[in-house]
Amino acid sequence: MIICPSCKEEIEDDSHYCDQCGQELVYCSNCGRVGMGRRCTYCGGLMISVDELLSQRKQSVHQSSVVISDNPSSQPLMQTSRRAPEGSQMPVQNGIPTLTLYNPTLDIRMVGVNGAVIGRRQGPYHQLFEGNMYISGVHAQLIYKPDSGWCIIDKHSSNGTKLNQREVMPDVPMTIKSGDIVTLANINLQVSIN
Repeated sequence: MIICPSCKEEIEDDSHYCDQCGQELVYCSNCGRVGMGRRCTYCGGLMISVDELLSQRKQSVHQSSVVISDNPSSQPLMQTSRRAPEGSQMPVQNGIPTLTLYNPTLDIRMVGVNGAVIGRRQGPYHQLFEGNMYISGVHAQLIYKPDSGWCIIDKHSSNGTKLNQREVMPDVPMTIKSGDIVTLANINLQVSIN
């Protein structure tokens, strides 16, 4: 069973629409969670319909936390792996250098997680920012690219993201390195990469 993001009623796993309120269900193309809107509230991935998700998975077969079956009666449509809460408790990512963003004055220390959203309402760091109204619900995202290293992406935040006092354009990955300063709205964070 899954929970409809619109009416909060429990519905069948293989539903395309909520049988209580009629809302079309969309799933994150990245983590497989059900939700609403254009972006996943957990990881920032694009939300797509069940049909698009099935089509996408048929075209590219790869390891994922989402398991899809063409036969809904054989197994649930979606199965998601559980993730550990909060960035500091995330498992070590093999082959990826450890990224830390910190501000000792504000007692903020974040361990980078590849693909994690930074925001006031969403992502593994939301508890650090939930009281700051200048930080958007989905403010930025951290990603690791093998060719360029750790990057930060502004996710169309209201008050912007800066890297070393230069504005970061929305949806453009900007490489960060040790010693850089990332500014999320009004919060400066020092970058450390080991």
